[in-house]
Amino acid sequence: MKTDKDLVAQAKSRIQEISVEDADQAIKAADVLIDVRDDLEYAAGHIPGSVHLSRGMLEFKMSMNPALQSRDLKIVLYCRTSGRAALAAASLQEMGYLNIKSIAGGFEAWKAANKPVAMPDTPNFG
Repeated sequence: MKTDKDLVAQAKSRIQEISVEDADQAIKAADVLIDVRDDLEYAAGHIPGSVHLSRGMLEFKMSMNPALQSRDLKIVLYCRTSGRAALAAASLQEMGYLNIKSIAGGFEAWKAANKPVAMPDTPNFG
């Protein structure tokens, strides 16, 4: 029986992971930067310019949005530490997407490298 770690390792062997140091350039060249974490994780801070498509809905959202259907899109993915992003990248490859990169170490590595973090606007009720 495979574990979650087995599935992630298998996915990582089939996808292209990029370092945090190479992420800025990849993000600039990308058509879309996707955060596959959960809603609360995204709301607590995310990479500026990212679109939130949680891992559980990714394939459905990609299929339903005409702007995301081109298999030639340049996509960069990330999650908290890179496991969910690796699984997401492998799934998108199976769907026929050709240009997918995943940030090694995910959002935790991004923050550790002192890269910018976007915070959601909080309403002012005063």
